Amino acid sequence: MRLERVTYGKVQEYLKKSDMIVIPVGSTENHGRHMPLGTDTLIPNRIIELLEEKNDVMVAPTIPYGATDTLMGFPGTISIGVDGLVMVLTKVTDSLRRYGFRKFVILNGHGGNNKSIEIVGMNLYKKGCLLADLNWWLMAGELNPAWKGGHGGGEETAAIMGVDPSLVDMSLIHEDMNLIDDYGPEMKTTGWGTVDYKGATVIIPREMIHYSANGWYGKDRPDTATEEWGKEMLQSFVDWMDDFLKTFENVKLPEAEKD
Repeated sequence: MRLERVTYGKVQEYLKKSDMIVIPVGSTENHGRHMPLGTDTLIPNRIIELLEEKNDVMVAPTIPYGATDTLMGFPGTISIGVDGLVMVLTKVTDSLRRYGFRKFVILNGHGGNNKSIEIVGMNLYKKGCLLADLNWWLMAGELNPAWKGGHGGGEETAAIMGVDPSLVDMSLIHEDMNLIDDYGPEMKTTGWGTVDYKGATVIIPREMIHYSANGWYGKDRPDTATEEWGKEMLQSFVDWMDDFLKTFENVKLPEAEKD
């Protein structure tokens, strides 16, 4: 049940039977030259479409912007930062809490959003509410280790194929990850903001565009993705999420802290 498609009277009726709402949160950011900027928003939106076939939980409008500072520099990437996302989520959840919503399920499409979601969740707990943060791509890799992936690699590419194969630029899908040693050969780039120096990992926070030639990262190559993989993975996650929501519905709320 989409919040933006119902009247306030329908919301009142819904709240008589449930205090739970799902809030999809994505981002607009680079995912390699072969993938759309809206990857982290398009996938949660598709999950919600599939979920609606099984579950009538209330769903808030998707938030398409997230904390993506490390991906700035790739044209089209938009970041509202950790603080910006905390503000948006706080305003949204405070508004919903006023009417009686107490259980908030964040369907998250972007790892950089997690710090903001954690902060909001802790504040909600103090107010007698619960927040569950569902990172679909991490959970999919737990449901089936063969699906586990990185940023813009096989897992996310398959998921976008499961949404709409035409969104993937197949002429660029075979590109290598192509990391750049931007601090020279003695500090080899090894991962997301990390370098290796004499066998030890050092974190040097910086924008990914400085150490990645194309912006995808992970051990799962994009060219391993298939539409069949994507559809199976998304449906499996939806089936899991449906079960989770039905269980979370009955979880006891915490007592609100007194001022």
